[in-house]
Amino acid sequence: MKGKISDKSFMKYSQIKIVALLFFILVIPFFFSNAEKGNIPIDQQILEPIKNSQEFLQRQEGTLLGTKTGLYQIQNNKPTLLWENGEVLKIIRTDEWIFLTSNGIFASSDLVTFEDRNQGLPFYKIKKIVNNQKQFVEQVDALKDLAIHPENPKIMVTTTKDETFLTYDGGKSWKSLGFSAKTNGAKAVAVCNMPNSKGIDILTVFSVHSIYGISYIHPEIASPKWIDITGGFENQPSISYPDEISDLLTIRTFDESQNKIITELYVAQTYMPCIYRLNWSSKRGELLGKDTEPLSTIESIFTSGNKIVYVKPSGFGSFDLPTKTFDNNPDFTKEWKSIASRVENTQCMYIPENASSFGQAVSLNELWLLNPDKIYSSYIDKIDGKKALYIPAGQATPGEDLQEFLDIMKENKLNTAVIDMKDDYGLLRYVSNDDFVNQKAVSSMYAIDLDAFVKQCKQDDIYLVARIVVFKDRNLWRYGGGKYAIKDAYSGKSWQGIRRYNDVLDENGNVIGEEAEYYDEHWVDPYCEDVWAYNVAIAKELISRGFDEIQFDYIRFPTDGLNLSNVKYTWRDSGMEKEGALMSFLAYARENIDAPIGIDIYGANGWYRSGSRTGQDVEMLANYVDVICPMFYPNHFENNFLAYPPEVERPYRIYFYGCYRNSVIARNKVLIRPWLQAFYLAVSYDKKYYNEDYVLRQVYGTRDSIDNGYMYWNNSGRYADISPDPGETPYPWSNVEASTKYRKPALQGPKTTQE
Repeated sequence: MKGKISDKSFMKYSQIKIVALLFFILVIPFFFSNAEKGNIPIDQQILEPIKNSQEFLQRQEGTLLGTKTGLYQIQNNKPTLLWENGEVLKIIRTDEWIFLTSNGIFASSDLVTFEDRNQGLPFYKIKKIVNNQKQFVEQVDALKDLAIHPENPKIMVTTTKDETFLTYDGGKSWKSLGFSAKTNGAKAVAVCNMPNSKGIDILTVFSVHSIYGISYIHPEIASPKWIDITGGFENQPSISYPDEISDLLTIRTFDESQNKIITELYVAQTYMPCIYRLNWSSKRGELLGKDTEPLSTIESIFTSGNKIVYVKPSGFGSFDLPTKTFDNNPDFTKEWKSIASRVENTQCMYIPENASSFGQAVSLNELWLLNPDKIYSSYIDKIDGKKALYIPAGQATPGEDLQEFLDIMKENKLNTAVIDMKDDYGLLRYVSNDDFVNQKAVSSMYAIDLDAFVKQCKQDDIYLVARIVVFKDRNLWRYGGGKYAIKDAYSGKSWQGIRRYNDVLDENGNVIGEEAEYYDEHWVDPYCEDVWAYNVAIAKELISRGFDEIQFDYIRFPTDGLNLSNVKYTWRDSGMEKEGALMSFLAYARENIDAPIGIDIYGANGWYRSGSRTGQDVEMLANYVDVICPMFYPNHFENNFLAYPPEVERPYRIYFYGCYRNSVIARNKVLIRPWLQAFYLAVSYDKKYYNEDYVLRQVYGTRDSIDNGYMYWNNSGRYADISPDPGETPYPWSNVEASTKYRKPALQGPKTTQE
């Protein structure tokens, strides 16, 4: 649990008296140990519950492992399944066991019976189609973290992506504290007592956001408000806000200079290997140490004596507080990795005191980081290492036209083609043989001979990805008089986003009114199960006719239009939200498509833990697909984004950092295969730097980050700017991040199939 610290082996003894087999009492004395600056850490061990069974005592001695499939206990080196109602993400020991899971919070006093503790937490609806009938499943909104008060184990906090909750009764009832930011993006929470301006300790809740740093609130004062703390934390050059914080740790120490117990907060970051202490007086972070890697992750921090111990890619690390030094291969790494490997897909573990290297119980989470080379898709052997060219469907006529692209692929060591099979207007780029599809479909006049196309590609051993634009579909928008279109809440007509209003002039040039100019986008309702069935039927047919993978694009809600607030989703079932709609569609697709499924997302949604406008929450969507394809196009970011000297290296940096960040957000549940910018836009950075090297730097950045493959995008089919894949060729330019003295790839090595 957070807040446990001890320098020496913590002495614990218990005396059991059996009186009519009704109770025993476990007594734990508290001891002190030395720490930095004369402060003496106080062990946070909570008394174990009173029980009356020797068998219960024996059960407590086993290590607990939380996995993607449930909770296991290790005894005599053998795992025993205790609970299988979801993924277990965190284990906390108080006077009972508390579990953070994919289905909310559960508690157990005996590891036999488990009680849900979700009253007051938000739920979302998932829609399922079973035998052509709608069914709804309510599920607790995804909880990002769970923390306990170091003095009172009944006080806990948790958070969804956009709302923080507090309990005073061990999770039996929760109340909302609102949220610290205008957009979603929560990562971690903490709760403790901190001194106010008068020096009086009062209840304080902390929350961290992927963009806005740390925020805190005093929930028991009149009119409590969230207050941001952004100063003192590292950030990427050219970016003003602090980089994402991964974890918070509260500890209580005895300060000899003040002759009293004080509470301190330690902080780690997700994409920068930094450790901080929060200076509560100045409300700033104090950097204690930064490891040498330019890109790494520190997670699941706890303290033992003078050391902060943590999880990192491929193992564990520790940071010595007095000497400010890192140890990236501490003695306990082999032992702990061995424990974690006892059960597949271990996400967290609890090591009891009698099995710990530190003489204290240890709770660790985010253990997927121990095996960053594993991507948890049953299709990993099929989807990994695909290096692709987007082929515009209108230029892919079998024969000489298609051969030109196949020759480009061969020259540049590419093995995959991505082609539109349902385009941005909803037109099929092939002729369907499926009666259900043909009820609604319209094929383009430029539709290709699909069978001939597949045959020619397969002769060159090309992996085929069918791009299907889903919720932007003019054809389906018009179908049945707008039956499936998003509606305008005021007019009741099919909605279309307004780009601007233009003046209407009379014959003398006088303004007599205005008229709307619309975006060339037509959106159908993402809540509609008929829309889902239509797109999935197209995908199934394409797989049956030779395609290897489906790539859904525009898996999102509309984001543009002066009239966006007028949008009405007439197919929206009560209680369903945007994320629930997208998850419901992808779950439906997953159940019906026997092939890898990928999705395209905005680059920003792969960079930050935020997807509120579009519904593209990567953490949640990663549970339903095999590939996520972020569009990290440099010319789509602000021109000064990561444009620090040498400015020409910006394309490398965007892909180097972006691919890593997207993989960490998705916890390696999916393969990240980014789109690369192989096209020019008339923005200032492109005007100055765009050329073949600009494009090649993106390839190197992707390789040095995760090395899963990539896809070139050029809407016009012009690929004069791409170069042969460099393989393991050393980086040809000067760039700090690309130095061979740093870990390459930054996150992943060779992939391992995970069934």
